[in-house]
Formats: sequence, structure tokens, C-alpha cells
Amino acid sequence: MVYNRIAFFVVLIMLGVISLAIYVFNPLDNFDNNLPPEESLIIERVTSGPDGFTAYVRGNGREPIKISQVQVDGAFWNFRQIPEGPINQLATAKILIPYPWVQNETHHLLFLSSTGATYDYTIDVAYKAPSPNKKTLFSLALIGICVGVIPITLGMLSLPLLRLIGDNSIVFFMSLTIGLLGYLFVDTLEEGLELTKISANAFQGSLSVLLASVLTFLGILAISWRSKPSTDGIILATWLAIGIGLHNFGEGLSIGAALSLGNAALGSMLLIGFAIHNLTEGVAIIAPITKQKVTFGMLLCWLCLAGLPAIAGTWIGTFTFAPHWNALFFGIAAGAIAQVIIEVSRSIWVMRVNLGDKFIVSNAFAGFGMGILVMYTTAFLIQV
Repeated sequence: MVYNRIAFFVVLIMLGVISLAIYVFNPLDNFDNNLPPEESLIIERVTSGPDGFTAYVRGNGREPIKISQVQVDGAFWNFRQIPEGPINQLATAKILIPYPWVQNETHHLLFLSSTGATYDYTIDVAYKAPSPNKKTLFSLALIGICVGVIPITLGMLSLPLLRLIGDNSIVFFMSLTIGLLGYLFVDTLEEGLELTKISANAFQGSLSVLLASVLTFLGILAISWRSKPSTDGIILATWLAIGIGLHNFGEGLSIGAALSLGNAALGSMLLIGFAIHNLTEGVAIIAPITKQKVTFGMLLCWLCLAGLPAIAGTWIGTFTFAPHWNALFFGIAAGAIAQVIIEVSRSIWVMRVNLGDKFIVSNAFAGFGMGILVMYTTAFLIQV
């Protein structure tokens, strides 16, 4: 025991000595060929307001970067930086540009550093960014309700109908749930990885998203397996509501970010498309409890867990968009959804054992395929 402790401290001392020697003698100093400083800048977003453009930037290189000039549509323009001075790695700054932008027009911004490096950003459609007032918050809440709460409520209203069907039909809807969740898993993970493209390199965006997904999956899986078995429909419905709620929160973030960045306004047809897309989520939540008695309070709790996060997402996405944090959250949501897929799969396997020869395998495959097809089709209609 004493020998192990001594060996441990010897290793630490050797690592310290090696690190100190590298710092003092700097063996890489001879390879410095007077290269330009390793500076970089990430433009996280640009909003339009009454006083012009506001750019939110972050240092992305090991060396501090100083913004010397700003161009808007090819012309140099005055600007004010808050805080002033060079921007260190991962530090943020706000660039205020008093430019008379034109509603619904495209504008091109170019930021020049003191070393001559350029960083460009294009505003596809200039649009006044929403301000955080009661009217805006209420409007965003309505969008969240239309996207999350209402479609899930409509889906959950099918519970009396599902109670009339047989066991193999329940297997079909449980498999359909896996198809829905499988699509949501891929979609959520793709959203997170897409956001890493506009986040600082130091955050190691893609790796952080994948790590968040795996750790969340393992953590929730450990918690769920220590609790009641997944054959308990109420427990399973709760996990479903949590996983779907996390996805809807991410969906709300995307909607809020689109509004704040001035992308195409969400019209009534787009809201209807999102509502249809999320309609099946309500069916997925109630599928495990078709043979169990549940109270109105339980149904309301599941509705809140699955639907209300969309409202919070629209608020946060509109006013506090940060690519790296949003990407990390999408990774967490993907991990939670993957865990729910495992829980539903376990439940179907138990039903297969209980039904024996009466279990119709084709129902399971048909439900899985139908779930993916429904989600893909509704997502396609939203984009058209």
C-alpha cells in the first residue's frame, strides 16, 4: 500500500518536472518562422434594431483579436465595441453598427482585424429583432402552445380509442412510438451537430454533443433501471414525456433563433405543419398506458412535461441564442430520447414473451416503419 502511494507521487513529480522543462526551454521556439498570430473570430449572430446592427462575436483563436474596421455592403462604417480592446479566446463582445438597414433586404457585413484578416457575415433578410416585452413574450408563448401543447393534447385524446384495440394493435402503436423516437433522435442529433459549425473551436462542438448524448443516455438508463421495471406503463409514459419535452425544447430554441435572426417569419401554414408533425407525440405518450387506469392529473402532468418546454425554448432561443450551449442541449436531448427508445423496446419484448405465439412480428415492423414515414412526411411538408 505504501509502495503504491510512493509510486503515485513519483509519477506526479515527474510530470511536473517535464511540464516545467517544456515551459522554460520551449523546444518549439526554434520552429517559429515569424508566422502571423493564430487569431480567429466567430460571429455567433447579428440582430437588426432601430439603431442599426448588433453583432455578437467570440474570440476563436489562441491569440487575442482586435477588430479594426467594419464594412457593411462594401462601405466602411463606424462601430462601437463593448467591451473595448482585443478579444481573448472564448471571450465575447458586442459590436454596435449604426447602419440604416432596409427591411427585408440582404446585407453583407465584413469585420477586419488589426492583422488584415477578414470575417464575413450575411443577413439574408433584414428583420427587426423582437424585444423582450409582454406582447412579444405572449406571442412567443402562443407559438410554443401551437407547436407543443395543442398537438400533444390532440394526440393524447386518442386514448379512449386505443383502449378498445387488442394487444397486437398495442404492439403496433408501441413500435410506431419507437419509429417516431428514432426519427426525433436523428433529427435532434443533426441539429446539435449543425450548430457546432458556428461555435468556437475550443468548445470541441461535435465531441461535446456526442459526449453529452452518451453520458445522458447512460445516466438516465442507470436511474430508470434502478426504479420500477419499464413494463410499468405509467413510468414508461413519464420517460416518454420527458424525452419528447426535451426535443420540443430544442425545437423551440430553433424557432426562437430563427425569429431573432430575422429568418422567414413563421406563418400560419408553418405552425400548422409543426402541429401535424408533433401530433403523433401525444399518441406515443399514451401508447404504454392503454391497459392501465390513469387519472386526469397524470395526463396533465405528461402534457406539461412534453408540451410546455416548447414555450421556454422559444423564449430562450429568441433572446439568448448561444450556439455552443444550444448544441450541448441538443446532445442531452438526443441521449434522453435514445434511453426512451430502449425502455419502449424492453416493454415490447416483455409483451412478446407474454403473448407467445399470438405475437405478430409484422405488426411491430409495420409500426416502426410507419412511425418513421409519418415523421419524415410531415417534416417534408413543413419544408415545402
